Amino acid sequence: SMRTQTLPSTDLTVSEICLGTGEMGGTIDRSASFALLDRYVAAGGNFLDTAHVYNDWIPGERSRSEKMIGAWIKARGSREKIILATKGGHHPVDGSPYINRITPPDILLDLEESLANLGVDQVDLYWLHRDNTALPVGEILLTLEKARAQGKIRYYGASNWRVERLEEAAAFAQRNGLPGFVADQMLWTVAVTDANAIPDQTIVVMDETLFKYHLRTGQAALAYTSQANGLFAKMASGTLETTSPDLLEQFPLEPNRRRLERMQQVMRETGLTLTSVILGWLLSQPFVTIPIVGPKRLDHLDDSLSAAGVRLTAEQVSFISA
Repeated sequence: SMRTQTLPSTDLTVSEICLGTGEMGGTIDRSASFALLDRYVAAGGNFLDTAHVYNDWIPGERSRSEKMIGAWIKARGSREKIILATKGGHHPVDGSPYINRITPPDILLDLEESLANLGVDQVDLYWLHRDNTALPVGEILLTLEKARAQGKIRYYGASNWRVERLEEAAAFAQRNGLPGFVADQMLWTVAVTDANAIPDQTIVVMDETLFKYHLRTGQAALAYTSQANGLFAKMASGTLETTSPDLLEQFPLEPNRRRLERMQQVMRETGLTLTSVILGWLLSQPFVTIPIVGPKRLDHLDDSLSAAGVRLTAEQVSFISA
């Protein structure tokens, strides 16, 4: 059953698997979104991840995911039962030119709009969706501190930040007696990942340097794309032809075939399902790691949630990623 973890340096007690809502209000309609949210909560889940920008790639209405979560919170009266996280400051995704929006006014504007979309006066965790290396890190943290002082956010985190900037942020926070970032969100999956093949080069992938940073600081890591977009499930069921070519560049086939073989050996030893091994690998890291899962269907959600409570040994973890 679902365990909880307290995010280090916070009083946020969150479920070990976080529900990503990126498609809700877009390809997932209202009744399907509500069904997924209800099922997740019924299974003991309490940690929702959304963003100001989600579904803005679909023409028309903006911030459809946040609005859908807001409608569900209102319909269910569930604000007190969940740890609510959203993200702001993403560059435009509707085909307009790239503009870095991690600036004090854009961050505060996105936050105000997010609170309105969600129908809440505070979010528990506010992520910056990207970094802006042209700005001193102190300006960014002081902007978040302003929102925290106003009670609009409880804690803040970094998504897609590189190690040297996380280090600078931690040093600034310490010098100025601020809490700073309490967690970090990156693309992380058991799949071998070629960071250079990802079209959006502002995405940060877990690598050795970032791993060592988390190991040293004990800061929580939230892993998105935690199931490599179904890569291994498709490999195992022989349906790889349904995978887009750019995904196979991002998750190169040969090393991942070998990784699947090792996961299948762990499956035979433990009796676990493939999904439980994929997510269990993340759940068994040496610092708090919370996989974000974004299923579109109830059976996929149930499959992901069956990994709750799964822990692999350190030997199994390193064997899989050998």
